[in-house]
Amino acid sequence: MKNVLLITLILILTFSCKSTKQVNSKINNKTNIETVLNNWHLAAANTDFNTYFGLMANDAIFIGTDASENWNKKDFKTFSKPYFDKGKAWSFKSLERNVFLNKGKNIAWFDEILETQMGLCRGSGVLKKTTNGWKIKHYVLSISIPNQNVSEIVKIKSGPEDDLKAIKFNN
Repeated sequence: MKNVLLITLILILTFSCKSTKQVNSKINNKTNIETVLNNWHLAAANTDFNTYFGLMANDAIFIGTDASENWNKKDFKTFSKPYFDKGKAWSFKSLERNVFLNKGKNIAWFDEILETQMGLCRGSGVLKKTTNGWKIKHYVLSISIPNQNVSEIVKIKSGPEDDLKAIKFNN
C-alpha cells in the first residue's frame, strides 16, 4: 500500500511540474512578445531606426493605412528613413493587446488597440521565434472608425477606383 501511495505521489508531482513548466513557458513567451512589440513602438517614437527595423524579420511585411502601403522590409526602410532622420517618425502606444501562440510556441499572432497621432488605430500581426528572439513578420495598421461614422468616411473617400489605382501603382 505504501508503494502505491508513493508511486501515485511521484506521478502527481511529475505531471504537476510538467504542467507548471508549460504554463511558465507560455507566460515567458507572451512577456517576451509584449516586450518586443512595446520596444518596437517605442523605437519609432524615439526615431531609433536600427532598433525599429532590427525587431522585424528580414522578410517582414508592413501594411499601412493606405491601400498602396504593402511594404516589404527593404522598401519600408527606404520609405521610413527620411522620417526617422528628421526625428519625426510615429508614436503608437498599445492600450490593449491580445497575444496567441501556436502549439509549437514558435509562431504568435496578436491584435492591439493603439493610441496614435491619427487617433485610435488597430494593429495586428504575426511574430516568429528565431535564434535571435521574437521577430515581427507581418504587421497591419488600420485606422479605427466608429460604425456611426462609416458613411461620412465613405463620402470623403474618392471612390473604389482610386483605391484600385493606388494598389496597381504599388505593384
